[in-house]
Amino acid sequence: MNLHINPPPSQWPAILQRPVIDTESLEGAVSEVLRNVKAHGDEALRIYTERFDGLRLESLQVREAEIEAASGTLPEPLKVAIQTAKGNIERFHSLQAETPDPVETMPGVRCWRKSVPIEKVGLYIPGGTAPLFSTVLMLAVPARLAGCREIVLCTPPRKDGSVHPAILYTANLVGVTRIFKVGGAQAIAALAYGTEAIPAVYKIFGPGNQYVTAAKQLVSRQGVAIDMPAGPSEVLVCADETAKPAFAAADLLSQAEHGVDSQVVLVTFSVDMAKAVQAEVDKQLQALPRRDIARKALESSCAIVVPDRDTAVEIINAYAPEHLILSVKEAEQMGEQVVNAGSVFLGNYTPESVGDYASGTNHTLPTNGYARMFSGVSLDSFVKKITFQELAKTGLQQLGPAVELMAEAEELMGHKNAVTIRLAE
Repeated sequence: MNLHINPPPSQWPAILQRPVIDTESLEGAVSEVLRNVKAHGDEALRIYTERFDGLRLESLQVREAEIEAASGTLPEPLKVAIQTAKGNIERFHSLQAETPDPVETMPGVRCWRKSVPIEKVGLYIPGGTAPLFSTVLMLAVPARLAGCREIVLCTPPRKDGSVHPAILYTANLVGVTRIFKVGGAQAIAALAYGTEAIPAVYKIFGPGNQYVTAAKQLVSRQGVAIDMPAGPSEVLVCADETAKPAFAAADLLSQAEHGVDSQVVLVTFSVDMAKAVQAEVDKQLQALPRRDIARKALESSCAIVVPDRDTAVEIINAYAPEHLILSVKEAEQMGEQVVNAGSVFLGNYTPESVGDYASGTNHTLPTNGYARMFSGVSLDSFVKKITFQELAKTGLQQLGPAVELMAEAEELMGHKNAVTIRLAE
């Protein structure tokens, strides 16, 4: 990790520069995939699956027998762990439901807002270097709680044509409607446009590689909603003298192992702590099966020594990390000063991994600085908010004249007349 000691604010943007993903250069290839799937449906999906995954599939949908077999092969302790995570995620997200609460804005004028589920949602679950069955929980649990009628999941097949049993078990546990063996940009195309086998959806969720990300961005320009702009995973760890270097290093590596384009940042208050954490990173790195990936990610990562907590908070809010770990004394107090972050982890005993899997919060979070204006996935991500209003005669008599004046001032006489004709009656 590159070490920076008390850099001035003018240097922060360069130091905190994230790895650049040039999605525009991918758009040509991805656009061709989208066009082919839109035009040729399932046959295009089979061709792309053969080209990219190395096998020809006659049936794209996962059969019930495959789901049952997956449950039988999964170790019982892992099933219990998944069930524990599901319970916590359900408890946290169920409290996010809103109850309509009508407001009388003036006598005779009543307004309220109602949450309505998005009827059809699509979940993309990567299955390449890491089969992310935890993401099935993070997306399908709030979708089911929200009341989405159709929850369609796409995930790439393994070399033998199967889907990882943990993905199938989890999808069945949380009520996914249908599961398909399709990956990459072609899966996003299928969810966006629909094919003979795969129904079109109204909103697409889930992480993926740069081709999946580019595909999501392209279909979002064509009337299909997506969860949020996505980029490589990232974490910022802020560590003071009370932090344990081994813990901080483990948290940095837990994100670095996601991919070579992941970024990790350490903010601390002494050179000694920075060096202690770096030594632990070097030590722990040797034991990681994905150490080559993590080592590459560390090359574009940094450690920053700052003079005080206020400066640390300024850097945190400037960077807007996906994950923020505050390994400091009075962590909650410092957390209250944070305005730009996807999810915050307080204290030495709250590793980022618990949020990734089982604490209850969602791990689908804004990356690449989007935490400045985007929230992570929640129950709200799976609903629309419809507003209602109802006026009594007395309400229109009181409010109508103001509306008439405003409509006339905007020279929209049809708007004015809609009120005037009622008042006259």
